[in-house]
Amino acid sequence: MMGGWLSAEEYQALRLSLDVATRSVALSLVPAVLVALALARGRFPGRVVLDAVVLLPLVVPPVVVGWALLMLFGVRGPIGAPLHDWFGVRLVFTTEGAALATAVMSFPLIVRSVRLGIEGVDAGLEAAASTLGAGPFDRFFCVTLPLMSPGILAGAVTAFAAGLGEFGAVITFASNIPGETQTLPLAIYSATQTPGGEGTAARLAALSFCLAMGGLLLAEFIARRMRRGLAGA
Repeated sequence: MMGGWLSAEEYQALRLSLDVATRSVALSLVPAVLVALALARGRFPGRVVLDAVVLLPLVVPPVVVGWALLMLFGVRGPIGAPLHDWFGVRLVFTTEGAALATAVMSFPLIVRSVRLGIEGVDAGLEAAASTLGAGPFDRFFCVTLPLMSPGILAGAVTAFAAGLGEFGAVITFASNIPGETQTLPLAIYSATQTPGGEGTAARLAALSFCLAMGGLLLAEFIARRMRRGLAGA
């Protein structure tokens, strides 16, 4: 046992889960902020369609998302084939592929949180900055971005917590490979399929529950502290 509680294999699954979740947030955060800005402030044809597409991972089965990624990013897919043939990059059945699948599934959570943060920005403050001579970029970086930052951070932490529990898309696109793509949910699944694995499954399930609860509480704590800080500024 490692640390008196987790075995080496269980610790490896925990480490891989944290790694995949971190990579997924890093991959999706900037695009999610840009999409949230477009949806909250933009007025363009197809906006409703874009909104629906962004939310699709929340309503379709995760296995469907994993299958779509497999079709697109597999070594014979329209995106995966050029990546593999031209750059030697293979995403399917890799840690990077697990991070991509997790990023796609958690992307809507960041967009929704950031969008709420943008819609909560007082337009009067932006107008006041404009009258003082601030240009569009100055208004965004000095006024809008700080005011929407609680939504960004809360969305990132929520997406990280959700990424720790992603199962369907990861196992479909990246498979269940110990040390490579076997995150905590996949390790729990493997334990439930192994005779005598009930204890392992229970330990990992309890660990997953604590991580998810801690992530959600941290997201709420960060959002509240930042809102209070901005209100008192």
